Amino acid sequence: MNNSLNVGGQAVIEGVMMRAPRSMTVAVRMPSGEIALKKDPLKPLADRFRIFKFPVLRGAVTLFSALALGMKALNFSANCALEEENKDKPEGKEKGKAEKAKPMSDLALGLTMVASLGLGLALFFYLPLFLTQLLKDVLPVTQASSLAFNLVDGVIRILIFLAYILLISRLKDIRRVFEYHGAEHKVIYAYEAGGKLTVERAQTYSTLHPRCGTSFLLVVMVISILVFSFVPKDAPFYIKALSRLVFIPFIAGLAYEFNKYSAKHLSNPVIATLIQPGLWLQKLTTREPSDEQVEVAIRALDEAVMMEESGAEVVAC
Repeated sequence: MNNSLNVGGQAVIEGVMMRAPRSMTVAVRMPSGEIALKKDPLKPLADRFRIFKFPVLRGAVTLFSALALGMKALNFSANCALEEENKDKPEGKEKGKAEKAKPMSDLALGLTMVASLGLGLALFFYLPLFLTQLLKDVLPVTQASSLAFNLVDGVIRILIFLAYILLISRLKDIRRVFEYHGAEHKVIYAYEAGGKLTVERAQTYSTLHPRCGTSFLLVVMVISILVFSFVPKDAPFYIKALSRLVFIPFIAGLAYEFNKYSAKHLSNPVIATLIQPGLWLQKLTTREPSDEQVEVAIRALDEAVMMEESGAEVVAC
């Protein structure tokens, strides 16, 4: 197995998506115990357009690409759950087979992603801005400078983010996703360490990984405080609101570069200190997985790496 590949992943419903540079596999544990697979070749934009290899810009492209692939992976895992649910229905048993769940069209997936982005912007960027505007008279410090205004805005944003994670973590289904999130991290650690991937060896690793998307989101929120500070504190509300939308790709690109750099310099004490809050935050979004969950993550990564090494054009199943 070629352990030099840059791999990443995402937890989905009862499964894990693993991504190599030019391949992606989603593995989902069915109630029957079998593992369902979806395998897709990837064609990065950077391979077709050199401009997308430039620092910062490549981070923005990677973010939107990851969102699109993550949505497809979630759609596949949801369809697997729906098919199993249909199997258990009396009418399904009478037919002798499960009703085939119809995958979402590209248009539906696109609209869902746009709606998700809109909700994320509203909850984590516009709501904090609105609340900070309301607090101007109560907290005079917000009027001291643009940095002070955005520092308060940033603190509110992080508090809303933490409250959101704590709230959803109380849901049983989300806790299962967090367990698969832990499995994903353990398997990636084991892969990066080299050697054969086994459940026993993967279970010895941590559920906290420096390149996790949770850490990335925290970095985005911290960098946004500095970037939004370039907007004058006395600017009209609509200008501040518009800046949140305009600067997001740039902020995502900076966050990507920081995560990429920090992952290669973990032995640096300054870097180790800077990434620590992101690792603490992962304690809320990961849980210790079972051996069965780690097995699913290994299957996903093995399949993605085999696709990468063979260069085969695999059709999505």
